[in-house]
This record gives sequence, structure tokens and C-alpha cells, in this order.
Amino acid sequence: MLRLLPGIIDVVLTVVAIVDIALIDPRRVRGLPKWVWVVVSLLLFIVGPLIWFFVGRIRLSAVDAPPGPRAPDDDPDFLGKLGREQAQQDQIRDLEQRLSDLGDDDKPKE
Repeated sequence: MLRLLPGIIDVVLTVVAIVDIALIDPRRVRGLPKWVWVVVSLLLFIVGPLIWFFVGRIRLSAVDAPPGPRAPDDDPDFLGKLGREQAQQDQIRDLEQRLSDLGDDDKPKE
């Protein structure tokens, strides 16, 4: 069983590396095209996939990572929406007040 361990490690590393190469964003690939990295991973037993993981891919933190979820008070779009809604509510309240003032003038005073 111990004799099979390097082969099992190689197969697992190679499969994981090839899947990672296939799915990774092309902007995060360093040095060589993706298809060359696949060939390197297949031809250089154990070392090829390790080279891919340590040299061939750029870490996500080094690339413009997509913004993660933000708290509502950190989101300028959300805060702007709140401001617009508040302004609309103020306008509605003002119009309602003006309409009620106009309606009071039409009533005969007793």
C-alpha cells in the first residue's frame, strides 16, 4: 500500500490542479496560458501541480476581488435610496398639507 501512495498523491494533485486551472478566472493565471499549465501538470508528476498552485495562479486577494456583501450603512447606493425616499416622503407630506390648507378655505366659516 505504501508503494501506491506517490501514485495516489500524483493523481489527486493532478486532478485538483486541472480542475482549478479549468475553473480559474484567466486574469488570475500567471506566466503561461491555461492549456500550457494543464500540460505542465500532466507531464511533471507531483511537481507540476505544485508549481501550478505556488507559481501559476495569482491569489484572489492580489486581484480585484469582487466586492463582498456590505452592511447597509456602508453601501452608498442604499444610503442614496434612503435619502431619495425621505425626500419623497417630505414632498408628499408638504403636498398633503397644502391640499388640506386649500380645502379649509372652501368651507364656510361659522
